[in-house]
Amino acid sequence: MDSQTSQPSPASPSPHTFQVDLRGLVDLLSHHLYSSPKVYLRELLQNAVDAITARRAEQPDAPATVRLHAEGGALRVEDSGIGLTESDVHSLLATIGRSSKRDDGLESARSDFLGQFGIGLLACFVVAERIRVVSRSARTPDAAPVEWTAADDGSYTVRTLPHSARPEPGTTVHLVARAGAAEWLSPERVRSLARDFGALLPYDVRVGEEPIADLPAPWDRSYPSPATRRVALARHCHDLFGFTPLDSIDLDVPLAGIRGVAYVLPSAVSPAQRASHRVHLKGMLLTERAEQLLPDWAFFVRCVLDTDSLRPTASRESLYEDETLAAVREALGERIRSWLTGLAAGDPERLAAFLSVHHLGVKSLARHDPEMLRTMLPWLPFETTDGRLSLEEFAQRHPVVHFTRTVEEYRQVAPIASAQGVGVVNGGYTYDSELVEALPSVRPGTVVSELDADTVTAHLDGVDPAEELALSAFLAAARARLDPLGCDVVLRAFHPLSVPALHLDDRAARHEQARADAEEQADDLWAGILGSLRGSAPRARLVLNHLNPLIRRISSLDEPDLIGTATESLYGQALLMAQRPLRPADSALLNRAFIGLLEWATHTDPGKDDRR
Repeated sequence: MDSQTSQPSPASPSPHTFQVDLRGLVDLLSHHLYSSPKVYLRELLQNAVDAITARRAEQPDAPATVRLHAEGGALRVEDSGIGLTESDVHSLLATIGRSSKRDDGLESARSDFLGQFGIGLLACFVVAERIRVVSRSARTPDAAPVEWTAADDGSYTVRTLPHSARPEPGTTVHLVARAGAAEWLSPERVRSLARDFGALLPYDVRVGEEPIADLPAPWDRSYPSPATRRVALARHCHDLFGFTPLDSIDLDVPLAGIRGVAYVLPSAVSPAQRASHRVHLKGMLLTERAEQLLPDWAFFVRCVLDTDSLRPTASRESLYEDETLAAVREALGERIRSWLTGLAAGDPERLAAFLSVHHLGVKSLARHDPEMLRTMLPWLPFETTDGRLSLEEFAQRHPVVHFTRTVEEYRQVAPIASAQGVGVVNGGYTYDSELVEALPSVRPGTVVSELDADTVTAHLDGVDPAEELALSAFLAAARARLDPLGCDVVLRAFHPLSVPALHLDDRAARHEQARADAEEQADDLWAGILGSLRGSAPRARLVLNHLNPLIRRISSLDEPDLIGTATESLYGQALLMAQRPLRPADSALLNRAFIGLLEWATHTDPGKDDRR
């Protein structure tokens, strides 16, 4: 036999039991798991409702009542639920992490319960220094009532009581406030928290004699007319969220056990802002800050709903991200999308009111959602040379939909293009150029083209060749003055007559100008590199309007210096009209032209007397 096999095997280590520091655990709950001490009341209501649910599973006709009594820094919560035996108390109340829903064959019915994590009464130590529970089991009617008393140091006692201490099945929980926490057990605070958490609970829940439930939910009630329902929901939204909505959207997803309503915000919000929604789980408020409930694009609504299918996290203050939540998110997004589609098909006035506030959000959605693009793009408003129109209206008026990519480009050409009958859409705002380019996918056959300087110039009327030849000396002087600025001078005839000159360029021309400016200021090495990148893009151009009286007078000048100064002034004025940012060279030119014009205006012939 192998010598190694003859050696005795080491003894198995003895198992040990975890020791729990209850005070440390309470501190962990209050500072990390729960967002506020107020959750203690939700835990009490939750345990009471679950106890009633368990009893009714066995005794359908059993009473379903919860009573809360707050006075003098103490709180008493009574329920007519399933109750506990002495054995239940030791195995459930005194064992952290154990849930009664796991026992006695109730596992298959756990979907009917609110709480599923077994933390239970432990959360009450956040506000109480002592918890006393008196309970009598409905399953074992002959069993005596049992009392469980626990302190926040982790100790507890259990004793049986005479039957007169609890004649009927159910449970009563007594809390005594810890130092500094009495306000959380005051009658006003208990009433407020009970209403907030339990407004949709299906049982008879009262604080004193005052009912807290408000059933049926506002979205499930019957109303005399649709208008009455809208008014009632608007009032509910104002009470709940503090604003009067533009509209309300029913959120009914039977397969996911969801009923509720989405309220449309009356003012614009940033798409990056995370929306918070109110979610009730089987009637109990789970969270007021559910951020992942809707798709990101639906940031223009705030929701309140009740569900029986979504899973809460361990703190029961948010939703667990799983496949069910993903499916619900998609279904709720479809409801909101259907609402928009319905407005587009049957209520254009309400749609226009909505888009006047939230067009940016819908544009953001349309960029990523092909169906929403097809539905909403014909209705979305855009700034155009024909006024603020939808792309559908604009495309009906113009065979080619021209657009600019920047607001500055649009301002350059809008007055001239409008006078020439050229339709232009301002694509310089967020998402607009992308959506204009997507128009042919929604409206087949539509021609969309980015507007450039050549297109604008081609739509301007030419000048009679003989007249332009007669002005060749003037044009040569003007071109010589603007050539260092990378700008050509051309003569055209266009409307309106009040515009003396138009500055035109496009992105390619601006890139080339920026490269040339950088090359001029660079050292020899970089100048050579930048020079090798020289492009063939057309230069910017100053288009002089031959129909304008001022241009006719300037073109008749015969002094080259005065022609140059006047040309620089026209160039600067055209830049300012286009609201383009000025380069240092442009600013210097404007200043030089202004001073030059003042000198010509104040020039006095020395051969004449200075008469005053």
